[in-house]
Amino acid sequence: MATALTPSTSRPDRPLPAPSPEGLALRRARPRYGERVIESLLLVAALGSIATTVGILVALADGTRQFFAQVSPVDFLTGTTWTPLFANGSFGVLPILWGTLVITLIAVALAIPVGLGAAIYLSEYASPRSRAVFKPVLEVLAGVPTVVYGFFAISFVTPSVLVPVYELLGGDPPGVFNALSAGLVMGVLIIPIVASLSEDALSSVPQAMRDGALALGATRARVARSVVLPAALSGVVASFVLALSRAIGETMIVLVAAGALPQITTDVSQPMQTMTAFIAQAALGDQPTGSLGYFSLFAVGAVLFVLTLVINGVSIRLVRRFREVYE
Repeated sequence: MATALTPSTSRPDRPLPAPSPEGLALRRARPRYGERVIESLLLVAALGSIATTVGILVALADGTRQFFAQVSPVDFLTGTTWTPLFANGSFGVLPILWGTLVITLIAVALAIPVGLGAAIYLSEYASPRSRAVFKPVLEVLAGVPTVVYGFFAISFVTPSVLVPVYELLGGDPPGVFNALSAGLVMGVLIIPIVASLSEDALSSVPQAMRDGALALGATRARVARSVVLPAALSGVVASFVLALSRAIGETMIVLVAAGALPQITTDVSQPMQTMTAFIAQAALGDQPTGSLGYFSLFAVGAVLFVLTLVINGVSIRLVRRFREVYE
């Protein structure tokens, strides 16, 4: 005897009921105030940084304009005598520009190989426990006040390191204030910048690239040199440029340890003056507002700003050129 089949009430081909208008209205009426507040705060932060840069430009532009109204830009950029605070001063910026570049190059020559070597060790050779200890200790160097570095240069580096080395080599020992000690101590200051940022860039390289090179028979040193370092080159270059910018803008170390003698010389055992040291020294003096010496601060600040801007522009091009993206 056949049994009649009852049709199912939940047919798979039956369309789902449409949401009620009340449900749609309830979903649309819930604004996400938290996200809007966060977006507003981020926008304010971005605009604040732009406004700060514009404010610096405006502040420098007016003083620089009044300075060049009295001093020829050609004499300022090509002159070799810098005595802006004298009665009949000379305004050739090359001596303090030279001092800035020489001390910065000394610092970078120390910081780049040491910082990069530390980064490669932390990324490729150190155990997780060693990395957890060494990296924070290395980054502590960046937290030491720079005035302490300056006194460290004149109280230890010059008398206890440089003077014995010069005497051993048969040369005249440097004085208390010299460009070499200031550059070396500044290099110690920026080592954490190079090491930390480079280590982050090296660690971001996929482990599969290391494993593939090791599987082909490469040593760990060859993997670090030929695989990992080229892959992280953009981040490493960015750390170099950031350290370079930090060295150019440093004030207290050069103010305390480098001396205040603007001169063009290749003898790094002699005192030199940098642009930041001049600004700090002159700003603390008794320069009357509106005087030519007062406006020279703005002109030197403008040169420093342009120099930093050029370095940052070059760094952006280098990072974009060597950037590699991995999935």
